[in-house]
Amino acid sequence: MEIGIIGFGRFGKLMAGYLAEDCKVYVSSRSNKEKEIRQLNAIPSALEEAASRDIVIPSVPISEFESTLKKIKPFLKKGALVMDVCSVKEYPVQIMKKVLPKGIQVLATHPMFGPDSASDSLEGRKLVLCKIRIKDALYNKIKDYAQSKGLAVIEATPQAHDGEIAKTLILTHFIGRGLIDFGANDMNIDTQGYKKIMEVMKYVKNDTWQLFEDMNRYNKYSKKVRKDFIAALKKVNERLEK
Repeated sequence: MEIGIIGFGRFGKLMAGYLAEDCKVYVSSRSNKEKEIRQLNAIPSALEEAASRDIVIPSVPISEFESTLKKIKPFLKKGALVMDVCSVKEYPVQIMKKVLPKGIQVLATHPMFGPDSASDSLEGRKLVLCKIRIKDALYNKIKDYAQSKGLAVIEATPQAHDGEIAKTLILTHFIGRGLIDFGANDMNIDTQGYKKIMEVMKYVKNDTWQLFEDMNRYNKYSKKVRKDFIAALKKVNERLEK
């Protein structure tokens, strides 16, 4: 199958590199990244060319997802699959159902890895699939392909995904951002526990503030998780102050 990727940021680049090993990949980028795209054995393309493939994957910030769908909608061919890779799921599913014609198939996914954790291998990395509007044969083909690359596939509803990810990913980023603002850094006199804390900070420092802001804004569970965590820290501190 031919795949069109819309966007060539850090994750779009990672995805293009892996997919081009097995598929013909067309990449549309707003900036001139032709050399980098060709180095991955992918094809630099205009928006309409990338959007007219069998599978189209917008790899853009969550806040730009709806506007991107509206731009590619005129170029989508009947029966094509649009697959999102957002770190939230309820919002993009809602937008895909609203914007895309019923003749377009829809699959919501969340690759639980990025350029820092999967630069050399996908083995053991997790991929969440939310089956929305897609033929069984194509869904099974994508699932089998992911597993053949070493990915651990997790099937979930968008609601279940967002509820859990508000704690496992968004809370981790929240703590990491706090550590960055606190000024945490490597020290000679440390412990294994402190090293683990520093790993949390390192996981998030290369991600943009926009990604952090978007994953909080578009996940309805994130605000409560943040508030509950802050309240728990206050309780711990109050016990020490007694």
